[in-house]
Amino acid sequence: MEPPQGMEIEAWFQASLAWAEAQLALAWKASSRGPSALPEALRYPIDSGGKRLRPCLVRLVCLECGGSEDQAAAPAVAIEWLHTYSLVHDDLPCMDDDDLRRGRATTHRVFGEATGVLVGDGLLTMAFEHLATHGGPQASAMVAVLARAAGPAGMVGGQYLDLASEGQAVSLDGIREIHRLKTAALIAAACELGALAARAPAKVQQAAGRFGWALGLCFQAVDDCLDVTGEAAELGKTPGKDAATDKATLVRALGLHGARAEAEERAAEALEAAGQAGFDPNGPASALVAWLLARRF
Repeated sequence: MEPPQGMEIEAWFQASLAWAEAQLALAWKASSRGPSALPEALRYPIDSGGKRLRPCLVRLVCLECGGSEDQAAAPAVAIEWLHTYSLVHDDLPCMDDDDLRRGRATTHRVFGEATGVLVGDGLLTMAFEHLATHGGPQASAMVAVLARAAGPAGMVGGQYLDLASEGQAVSLDGIREIHRLKTAALIAAACELGALAARAPAKVQQAAGRFGWALGLCFQAVDDCLDVTGEAAELGKTPGKDAATDKATLVRALGLHGARAEAEERAAEALEAAGQAGFDPNGPASALVAWLLARRF
């Protein structure tokens, strides 16, 4: 698959990123942030930037389904706060024990391990408070989607399997299950939330979810490759961690070329699902698939 030509996808990313940052800033002003220095610690990982892929996906799918940016705002904020919590906890010494995230020191390195745990807890609960309060008529359904994706049958379950697999012989299907839960569940949720926010028909919601699942698996397959080929300055995190901790990855199971082929297969599945959802074949959804496949960070 060829990467998108010209600046169209970059322009879309810049517009989506600016929108996401504006929504995060507005939501922060209205949030309950706690006592003393806790707000500073809570704000630190949010202000660390990142691709903001998940809120951008909420916006993309909501607009593709005929919704508005206003409808997309609450779920976009909620999923980014929740994703950020997962990164804060993922970096803790008891998990991946990392010093670098989004190009700067990890939260627990700056504020201490105990505060790092509490920051993650705070962002997680703030996400659900915000969605329940500002999600409109679809709030209950959206809370359920986000909770399933983030909980034991989603991201938390994937993290558990990921940690348990370190140093173990894991089958290819086992690795795919880790990726499905740990990464793809939340990306699929972003797409489902966008469709829900737009009040799209059930068939479109399901196709949007399939688009997100395939996109998430493609994203993780590329991540596995970048952990081998990338550099810290581009990635914003420490490369080589998978090999250092003997994690179960597609590169370990299939080799670099095999992992790359897996990413391309998932990208093709995402494009097929985008067509089933009725997304514009010349729009940002298709360009995003190609961009993620070609990314270097």
